[in-house]
Amino acid sequence: MGMAVAVLCVSMGMAVAAKEETAQGNTDRQVLEAYEEYQERLNGIERRAEIAGSGFSVIEDQIFPLETACYGEILLVPAMEERYRRLVLFFTKEDGAVVYRTDQLAANSWNMGTLEQPVVEIGAVSFQDLNRDGRMDIVLIVTCRNRTGLYAGREYKVGDVLFQGEKGFYRDYRISDKINRFGMNKSAESIIAYVRDGRSAEFLYTASTKEELLKNGFVITKEQDYFRQFEKLGHLEVMPGSYTIAEFSIFMIYLVDEQGNIVWSFQPMGDYDNLYALKGITCRDIDGDGMKDLLVFARYSYEGSVDEVVIESDYQIYYQRTSGFETDTEVKKKVRCGEEDTVAELVDRARAYWGWSPE
Repeated sequence: MGMAVAVLCVSMGMAVAAKEETAQGNTDRQVLEAYEEYQERLNGIERRAEIAGSGFSVIEDQIFPLETACYGEILLVPAMEERYRRLVLFFTKEDGAVVYRTDQLAANSWNMGTLEQPVVEIGAVSFQDLNRDGRMDIVLIVTCRNRTGLYAGREYKVGDVLFQGEKGFYRDYRISDKINRFGMNKSAESIIAYVRDGRSAEFLYTASTKEELLKNGFVITKEQDYFRQFEKLGHLEVMPGSYTIAEFSIFMIYLVDEQGNIVWSFQPMGDYDNLYALKGITCRDIDGDGMKDLLVFARYSYEGSVDEVVIESDYQIYYQRTSGFETDTEVKKKVRCGEEDTVAELVDRARAYWGWSPE
């Protein structure tokens, strides 16, 4: 009897697995078929006048002339695929003939395993000779917005670079990856500073010592720099500061031990473009577990919907845990901050959220 039940369970398990595998196979096949149909439409466009009739919308205010080595003077004609929100760059002659096209862009591979992408619009286009070969390359910033997930509804930037070659344009995915992973996608100027001039923010995320940070240009905010005793991590320097690239200040906070080793790091800016002013940092027990947490309050700036500079106050809380720190995901949903708030007031309101009275 036991053997029969075991065989039945195994058989049922194999059947479920086979069904799931079949369903996944059907999904993969559907994606492949959709991609092939999309590529057929894309590659079938031979003239600018055919773009709209093939399921693409030309972005009229982002059309620019460009001198190329292989095609002479052409027009960059960007277009959005209407169903899947994929950005395509067409390059056309004056008579409308398409001489080159590409959809191999960082923003088109943001959502892996699906055709649909989060592209909203082109944020910026710039033409620069980035690799100093005498040819104009393309710097591109795309505004994106996710429909679902943790960042649903929030806009963010995806930066990209297309180098001009002998037969068209090409991307180096390693460069695009670093531009976006290390926050160098805030403006065309910051991308140019990295790719052409070699100024990189990567060290902010990879440095292991205070000495390495300072050597690469990190500037400590002296008036907020102090030592604190953390219950689980020991006696550490709370070291806030910034690194400026193309007039954008990237704000970081590091916890450094007495030997100068980085024990922990925080990036409170999130998706903001620039640190405008640091209003304060405090190390207090906020959630009532007897361990010092960290609250940082600052003013940040970002580019608004009509290219204006918007300045906004915001805060972040990091809770000390046994093995490090955990970013708050609860208090900020309920406790808003304003321009007139202070660090002490935010601490009191955050403690009240967890059921604790002001200290």
